[in-house]
Amino acid sequence: MRRHTFRSESGQAMIEMALVLPLLLGLLIAIFEFGILYNNHITLTDATRAGARKAAVARFAGDGGASAVAAVRSAASNLDQSKLGVTVTANWSVPGSDVTVTASYDYSLTVLGMNVASGTLRSTTKERLE
Repeated sequence: MRRHTFRSESGQAMIEMALVLPLLLGLLIAIFEFGILYNNHITLTDATRAGARKAAVARFAGDGGASAVAAVRSAASNLDQSKLGVTVTANWSVPGSDVTVTASYDYSLTVLGMNVASGTLRSTTKERLE
């Protein structure tokens, strides 16, 4: 009985690369998507900070917080405005009371066509009315 031995390993690296490459690409895309999500969170936090500052210094504008909402939407101009929700609460008649600006943004984290995570980013900032 003859025994066949395969000694050539010329295609081994190619097969290993074909098996590992999809995993590496998926990981790279996941890191990229997470970076976008983190950027959206930082943008949302900065936007609520800008809106709270606008509300704190413009309390005599008489608009009931509309200028603060506009400031949040302006500061978050790179986000999808249809997914952005903004609320402003304050006791406008009492100087020194707190104004609270809350913004929410719906997200969906998708990697290679699969929905990995979805939810709502929230950010709240409080400032004292001047």
